[in-house]
Amino acid sequence: MSENHTGHGRFSGRVAVVTGASRGIGLAVAERLVAEGARVCLTARKAGPLEEAAATLPPGSVITVAGKADDPGHRREVFDTVAGEFGGLDVLVNNAGINPAYGPVVGLDLDVARKVLEVNVLATLAWVQDAVAHPELGFTERRGTVVNLSSVTGDTPSPGIGLYGVSKAAVSHLTRTLAVELGPEIRVNAVAPAVVKTRFAEALYEGRETEVAADYPLRRLGAPSDIASAVVFLASEDSSWVTGRVLTVDGGLTVAGGTA
Repeated sequence: MSENHTGHGRFSGRVAVVTGASRGIGLAVAERLVAEGARVCLTARKAGPLEEAAATLPPGSVITVAGKADDPGHRREVFDTVAGEFGGLDVLVNNAGINPAYGPVVGLDLDVARKVLEVNVLATLAWVQDAVAHPELGFTERRGTVVNLSSVTGDTPSPGIGLYGVSKAAVSHLTRTLAVELGPEIRVNAVAPAVVKTRFAEALYEGRETEVAADYPLRRLGAPSDIASAVVFLASEDSSWVTGRVLTVDGGLTVAGGTA
């Protein structure tokens, strides 16, 4: 690995894996972790965008492994690579997620529903299982932290993205359950954003951003950096007495009675 990365900060000497990290929230999380001293493995489905994302970060600070979040072989490759390159794991950020369906859940194709749950829920669990079980990562011994990406749609139904909300409700409860099971060695928390200005969420605000933002007390939509700040807090020792929490980061939308 290059010697150019000599980060100092809350994550100096620590290693992280961030899924769905080629753009948006995942890349913003990786940027913050690297800025505070971490070495990070970026994962995402496509190698090209992943390499482009890595090129924006300091030389020697990141490695990349492309593959699907719900593929056991990909997870194995990621953790084997991290163990070989970095020697262990301290932080796992489960950011990868999909939402290929829009419309009422009553008419939803069940094969599509299964895929959403497979990627958003079961893969989130599987990444944690595999990290804990890997013989060379030392995730438990290093008192690792897990941060999952949930959503405000997991608490309040949102028109058109109902099954996505169902999957994120499951992620929130999975987070609480894992926190109970894995403590005290591993802390598990989640961040639940409202609408964030990413390509993933464009359908929820494109062409009407001012109108959508009017429902938010802070009168703006989220930026990836807003969510990254919360994720990094929960991954750091600054939150060392916090586990099993789902931190809502929504510009005040839900307290004002709004939905994403």
